[in-house]
Amino acid sequence: MKGRTSASKETRYYRRLRRTVRIWAGGEQSQANRYADYILASPDLFMLLVRLTQDDRVSRAHKSKMAGAVAYFINPLDFVPEIILGPAGLIDDVALAAYVLHDLLNNTDPAVVREHWEGDADILDLVRQILDTADTMVGGPIWRRIVSRARGFGPFA
Repeated sequence: MKGRTSASKETRYYRRLRRTVRIWAGGEQSQANRYADYILASPDLFMLLVRLTQDDRVSRAHKSKMAGAVAYFINPLDFVPEIILGPAGLIDDVALAAYVLHDLLNNTDPAVVREHWEGDADILDLVRQILDTADTMVGGPIWRRIVSRARGFGPFA
């Protein structure tokens, strides 16, 4: 999976997202942002979701959840919009990705997820850390709405 050469729409979006986050994280604002590491992981989380939707070892139900999370990532006008907040607006996308991945990790061999992960952090630890802070990071009412929307993607464990 890591050796793909074609520049699919997802790959182009991934590259543009990484560039944007890198530029943002290099600025002074990032020093004040305690969630910068999660935001910096957003491009890797996005590609992980995309790759998992294409893996035959992932159930259809989980693929549906992953596709829903990918669509949420791409939507510029979600609960915490990137179009207004810049990369800080990715925090809800990251939290949703962790929520969906947590469900997958509870029902699938973690090696499948690790195989598609290109990030620096351990994906299992990252998902746990994001979920531990999601309520505070995103804001309780918004987080509850995101979880409610995610449940519309399919049944969760």
